[in-house]
Amino acid sequence: MSTKRHKNTLPKGYALNQYRIERPMGGGGFSLVYLALDEKTGEHVAIKEYLPSTQAYRADDDQVEPLSDETASAYRQGIKRFFDEAAILAKINHPNIVRVVNFFRANNTVYMVMRYEHGKDLRWYLKRKQGRLPENALRAIFPPLLLGLKEVHTSQLLHLDIKPANIFLRPGGNPLLLDFGAARIAQLGNRPTGPFTLTLGFAPIEQHLGGHIGPWTDIYAIGASMWSCLSGRPPPPATERRVKDTYKPATRQYARHYSAQLLETIDWCMQFHQLDRPQSVQALLDFMNPLRIMEPDPAEVGLLSRLSVMFRNPS
Repeated sequence: MSTKRHKNTLPKGYALNQYRIERPMGGGGFSLVYLALDEKTGEHVAIKEYLPSTQAYRADDDQVEPLSDETASAYRQGIKRFFDEAAILAKINHPNIVRVVNFFRANNTVYMVMRYEHGKDLRWYLKRKQGRLPENALRAIFPPLLLGLKEVHTSQLLHLDIKPANIFLRPGGNPLLLDFGAARIAQLGNRPTGPFTLTLGFAPIEQHLGGHIGPWTDIYAIGASMWSCLSGRPPPPATERRVKDTYKPATRQYARHYSAQLLETIDWCMQFHQLDRPQSVQALLDFMNPLRIMEPDPAEVGLLSRLSVMFRNPS
């Protein structure tokens, strides 16, 4: 097996401030993620490096440089945006939001250091169970996430890439919303700027067409993630729904298996037009009140523990 590293990743053992890179863990078109050791605390951390592959590359001296004069301006703007958003995330301390413990500039880019968590993402579980997550599981997973998302929105930040792959279930603990690589600072009537992530089925039409984004944009993705827990697959992409809306309301498809309250919640979030959706997380929480969104009961906590056992011993 070749040991040659990807041209853009930092090598194993690379010293980055107080952190030592152990291995790459993944990434997308805009960033790379590493597992690293904090040599001051002896704890593992996840480090996200801003490196948009269509705008920049890693030079031989490990500095990140623009691909060309044409991409230099967009890259510099992206660095500033990533840094500003990391600064906001570092101030959020919520049990259901990934914890940013440090951020800094180095190698002509920006690094975001996050607490490393053990567990599996919701996508992993849904692939093995073909959806049909029990209603009690949805009640245990999504209300805490909404409380965390409300904190994010209160901090004037939008996630913009909520999906099962970014919903992390920790063994015996609460769910965690992670991967803020697509996050944007929320402003009244703002539109997406710079490079951004789109995940078909989970991104509403305003993300595809450069329309006005806001809390309603993340709420659509929450509804799509809940819908995938019922069906085992993403809902129809918003671009297809724009031509011919093939979305089948959850209240019609799954009435025999789930409560009307839960299904109405999903369908409201999944409204095609943004003004027809809940306009804030609080509005959605108020509607979901019968789902006991404020304090999960012991049965729900026990369900999460049982889910974590399934993750360790998948059938």
